[in-house]
Order: sequence, then structure tokens, then C-alpha cells
Amino acid sequence: MNNFYKPLACKFAFGVFSSMFLLHAPASHAAVEPIPIASFFKESQFSDARLSPDGKNIAMIIKGANGRMVLAVLEVGKLRPEIIANYEDKDVRTFHWINNERLVYDLTDMQYKEVQHFFGHGLYAVNKDRSKRIRLVTHQFTGTGTKVEGNELPWYTHYLDIAHGSSSPDIYVTQAVEAGSNVHDLYRLNTLTGNTELIPRPGKVESWLIDKAGVARIAVTIEEDKSVINYKDPKTNVWRKLATSNWTSDDRIAPVFFSPEGDLYVRANNGKDLSSLYRFDLEKNQLDPDPVISLKGYDFSGQLIYNGPQKKVLGLRYEMSRPATLWFDESMAEKQKQIDALLPDTHNSLHFPSDLKTNIALIHSYSDIAPGIWQLFDFNTKKLVRLGVSKPEIKPEQMAEKQMLSYTARDGLPIPVNLTLPPNSTGKNLPAVVLVHGGPYLRGNHWSWNSQAQFLASRGYAVIEPDYRGSTGYGAKHFRAGIKQWGLAMQDDVADAAKWAITQGYVDPKRVCIAGASYGGYATLMGLIKDPDIFRCGIEWVGVTDINLLYDIHWSDFSDEWKWYGMPVLIGDQVKDAAQLNATSPLQNTDKLTRPLLMAYGKRDHRVPIDHGTKFYKAIKEKNAHVEWVEYPEEGHGFYLLKNNIDFWGRVEKFLEKNIGKGESLATSATSSTSK
Repeated sequence: MNNFYKPLACKFAFGVFSSMFLLHAPASHAAVEPIPIASFFKESQFSDARLSPDGKNIAMIIKGANGRMVLAVLEVGKLRPEIIANYEDKDVRTFHWINNERLVYDLTDMQYKEVQHFFGHGLYAVNKDRSKRIRLVTHQFTGTGTKVEGNELPWYTHYLDIAHGSSSPDIYVTQAVEAGSNVHDLYRLNTLTGNTELIPRPGKVESWLIDKAGVARIAVTIEEDKSVINYKDPKTNVWRKLATSNWTSDDRIAPVFFSPEGDLYVRANNGKDLSSLYRFDLEKNQLDPDPVISLKGYDFSGQLIYNGPQKKVLGLRYEMSRPATLWFDESMAEKQKQIDALLPDTHNSLHFPSDLKTNIALIHSYSDIAPGIWQLFDFNTKKLVRLGVSKPEIKPEQMAEKQMLSYTARDGLPIPVNLTLPPNSTGKNLPAVVLVHGGPYLRGNHWSWNSQAQFLASRGYAVIEPDYRGSTGYGAKHFRAGIKQWGLAMQDDVADAAKWAITQGYVDPKRVCIAGASYGGYATLMGLIKDPDIFRCGIEWVGVTDINLLYDIHWSDFSDEWKWYGMPVLIGDQVKDAAQLNATSPLQNTDKLTRPLLMAYGKRDHRVPIDHGTKFYKAIKEKNAHVEWVEYPEEGHGFYLLKNNIDFWGRVEKFLEKNIGKGESLATSATSSTSK
């Protein structure tokens, strides 16, 4: 107990919170000025809210008086929340209701005050009245097998789920068998005593799924290059294998949900290009022939909405070009219609308490121009109460709308692309930035507010964001087309995005820059090397500069399994594909990069260690006088401190103005809102 980060006295910037409930007066107009960089990159003032199971309280993460994020609980019907977790030198990161009385949460340091010291997220539990607080997981670095004080679990232990089906104070946590391992033990953890029960695992378990009775029912294990789904049969209480697939294959089945009736739902392709939601027949050990849900043009991405007391699936949240909710329950569907009619300009995600008799819903609303707002609606009184706004300085009317389009690559493959044009611009012959997402094996584009794209658009630049081949979410063919295509067809897709925008008349062909982080940084460097006639400059941060370095730097956070079985298949084998890896290595081709370049790295990056940047900069600085270098000692894989974002994006703004000219923009911070 004496090792706690000491909670602050319960004080709060009430003026900030109370203003969230006030209506705003009509806008007044002042002198035209650019929207400050800080407005785009400040931390959220309000980052999450959740109803207690009985619907009587709302827990939320909000900014406190000392600038730290705190955990507060608001009794429904009251105006002032009570802070239950706040710290002088730490921020509350995430939380979950365990039952109606108790919550679990973890911490982070958003101000990076402890740059020189390791700090794990830890895990705490506390009652809604601040009582019975206990630290369950330590923050301090400990080696594998090192004893931790008292009952505390080591730092590589993480929350997984509550123990469903009861009002128990227990939760489930996973713990890596050793720091950095992909193999996880499962513990049932009592959040009042700290006592644990180890759940026996059927091999090297990568992930677990808890059923709605609070039992570990599914375990996905690793067997060299194979992924195996294991099922604990309630009839025998013995684990048995359901399905086996290669790590990187598109026939891999992913468990999604285990129903109270004992049905397993999974995401699978089942021989088709697009993945869908299927029921897995546990008796026959096979997928049902027909899917439960398919999304036209998109792989299935979503989650089922379950109500515990009714033991019923009420609906499904999913994403296509935009996020949406499909309610199976007619009364829920009708309530969604009411809210969408009330708030027509945003996606409105409704969250109901377990006790549906309360007839209230927590609403999280957002769009491509609105970062996010949380409100509470009472369906009896029709009263809508604003709880908080994530970024109150951002005015939706000043933001740029996002168009979700597609173009055809040179080999005929359709490529999804987001196009963001500066607000109030002509939309024609603009300077542009092709912004390449990282990953690369993920979906880059979503219908939500994007700080980077919005900042660039506010400065008058068209922003082009291609979901190049290899991106996920658009089917097996789109994904497979990116296998071993770093610097090749994946790179061509990025160049083709710029050509498409030019052909459509959006972009001035002589004023195009390429930018991106991580894999996007790699694509930026290769874009300048391969297509200097298209890209007049490049901005890359925390970027990969050599594929061999991904293999050779052993202190990165890439797992051995990924290096052994994932990278050789998806990116390239160091031996078999040695010639290709050298040909597509920016580090081996620095003499071909002659365009202006801005490079930025974080010294604490364990994903793409700073060696990638320093080796490349050392190799190119004597050959190209137009390369700028900046290093941020506190940052890791991405920039999070406001001062560093202001510095970096200020450099970006000057770099773009110098190399492709100032953009056409009428987006300003000229309107101000006054509360009354």
C-alpha cells in the first residue's frame, strides 16, 4: 500500500466541466487568423464515459485542475461529478465497471515526467465512493520471475474482462509468461483482496475469450507458424482443437463472441474474398455455410452488443465507409432513430445500461469534422444533457469534410482513398500532401476526425490518404496483393494516388509532397527515391529506413514469432529475398534521394528504434543539403507531448511553404463562442 502514487485531494476545475453543460451564444467574428497548431494536437479534455450496469452512475475520464486526466463518477441527475482517482504525476488511461459499486483502472504519464524511468500502466481497483482502493499490478520494472511486493502482479499483466454472470468483484487479467512474450497466462483476480487463480492454458496461448458466464471458453494458441483455436468443452471440461490455420493466411478464423446459449461467433473468409461474421458449429467443428452478417465491399469489423440480465444480443456495431449500428431489438432500433433525428450530422453510438428499465442512453457522437461529444438522453423526459467534449477548441464549421473515394491503380486494382480538401477552397489545382498510413497491415481510413489531416487542410493543402494494397478491411485480394511489395506495387499505389488527384484536377502537379510515419515514413523515403518527378518534398517521422534493420535490431518490441513467421512471408525473407530487400531499402539508395526531406524521430522508440533515422541521416546528409533532422528525447513511436507536436508541425508548416508554397485556406479561428 505504501507504494501507491499518492492521490490528490479531491479538487476539480469545476468551471471547465460545468461549461460543458452550457449552451453557446451565436458566433462573433474577429480578425482572420490561422487556427493555432495547439488546437489540433492538445490532449482530449474528455476521453471516455460509461454507464454503471444499473444506470445510476456515469464514470468518465476528464481533465482535472492540475492538467492531469482523472477518473470521476457522476450520479445520474446530478450536475457535479465526484473524482475517485487523481494523481499529481500520472493520468488515468482506461477504466471498466466491474459491478455497480466497483471499478478498475490503469495509469499513464501523458506529460512524460519520468523520461529516465520505466513506468508500466499498473492496475487499480476502487469503489465509486473512493473506498477500498487497491493496487493490483505494479508499475515498476521487474525481470521475469522476480518477486513483486505483496500480492501485486508484475507490470506485464493487463486487464482482459470482467467475470460475467455475477456481481463478483473478480476480473480476468492476462500476464505474459515473460516480458515481451506473445504467450499469455490467464488469471482470475479478486479486486478486493488481490488473490489470484491461475487458469490452466492449453499450450502457448496468444489470446483468450471469456464467455458470458464468466468462464474462459476460447484460447488461441501459437504452434510455430500455425494459429490454433481451442475450445473448453463444458461437457468434459477439457480443451479441444477447433481449427488450425497459418498465421498469415486469409483462411484464419478469429473468435469474436461466445453467446450465453453456447454458440461461438467468428470472423472468417470461408473461401470468399471478404470476411464475414459466422457461427462456428461446435459439434461439427466447422463454420456454418452461410454468414450471420456480411458487409458489402468490406471485411467484417464489429462487435455484438450483449445485455446480461436478458441474456440477449441486442445489436451489432460495425464499420463500412462509416460506422453504424444494427439493432436486432426493435425498441433499441426505434431509440436509435430518435437520436439520429435529433443529432443528424454525426454518428451516434448509443450505450445502454444493463438495466434497461432506466430508459436512458449514453451517446457518443462524432464525425469527420467533430472530434467527439458525450451526452446523456432520457427517453422518458426527452432531455439531452451534455457531459463533455473531447476537444472544445475545435469548431466543426471550420473543419474540412472527408470524402471516401477510390481510384484504379496501374495494374487495375481498385484502391480506396480519403480526400480532404481545405474548407472554403476552390477544391482545384491545390498544393497537396499524400499522407501514407503506418502499419502497414491495417485499415488506415476511417470516418472520424483526424488531427493531422485537419491541420494540413487548415493550412490550405489537399490531403490524399490511400489505403494501398496490403491494407486490411477490403478483402483477401487487396491484402494479398501487398505481400512482399514494400517499395514495389505498394509504393506504386501511393504514386498512383497522386496521379489520380492530379488527373481529377484537385492538385497542382508541381506542388505535391509525400508524408507519413512508421511504414508511412518508409513509403515517404521510397517515394522520393522512385518518383521524384511526382513528389517535390517529403516529411517522414519514426520511419523504417531499412527492412534488414527490422530483423537485426533485437531490442525492438517486435516478437520473435513475428520475425520468424510473419515478416518473411509478408515483407521478405532476409536470405531468399536478399536482393529485393536491398533494392527496396532507402538506406541502400540514399544517392537517389535528391528532393528536400524533413526527418523526425523519438529517442525512446522501441518499435522503429532511432537507429533507423540516425543511420539514414548520416548516410544522406553529405549528399543532400536539403535534409532537415529533428530528434525528440522524450518521445517513442509517435509524438504525444504538446510542446513537441507544436514544434514538429510548426516545422512541417514552414517546410511545406518553402517547398510547395503556401496553401489556399480560409479556415480560421476567427469565430469565438461565448457562454452565458
